[in-house]
Amino acid sequence: MIRVLLAEDQAMVRGALSALLNLEGDIEVLATCADGLSAWSDAQRLRPDVIVSDIEMPGLTGLELAMRVQEHALPCKLVIVTTFARGGYLRRALDAGVAGYLLKDAPADQLADAVRKVHRGGRVIDPQLAVEAWTESDPLNERERQVLRLAGEGLSSADIAAQLSLSHGTVRNYLSDAIGKLHAGNRVEAYRLARQKGWL
Repeated sequence: MIRVLLAEDQAMVRGALSALLNLEGDIEVLATCADGLSAWSDAQRLRPDVIVSDIEMPGLTGLELAMRVQEHALPCKLVIVTTFARGGYLRRALDAGVAGYLLKDAPADQLADAVRKVHRGGRVIDPQLAVEAWTESDPLNERERQVLRLAGEGLSSADIAAQLSLSHGTVRNYLSDAIGKLHAGNRVEAYRLARQKGWL
């Protein structure tokens, strides 16, 4: 039996994915989570074989969840199921140790097949997205990405500094570097460009 933890913030989608997976005779959904932090807590407690996760979730994103799983060497595989067909997301997902990356508009039977393949040690990646992922590289480092994401959410440099335990000047430098690397006119444009590419 393949033991699965499901993390998805939209209740209807979460229920549908859970029902779909539970129809399979060899797959059991241990728990469903509406945010990344509860998924991380349940992953440590339940030790699932496979985590099926969305990318955009409150608390922790699916990519941040994948990084924690990798950093703590939890013995489970991670499959991302998302609406975001962005090469930048896929590259970051693979860097974070994700073994599967599917789009939500893929045929329903692909999810169960992906869970089985990943559980056996394989990889499942949307082929068109794989091509796109290597056409343009992400210029941002992790800290620039964090600062730009918070700036895009409307936080001031002082608020970002407080939240990330950085000095105000360091935050300004990270924002300036990110704006320069993205050839943007300001932080809002830089945020929009980076989101569009899947780099945030």
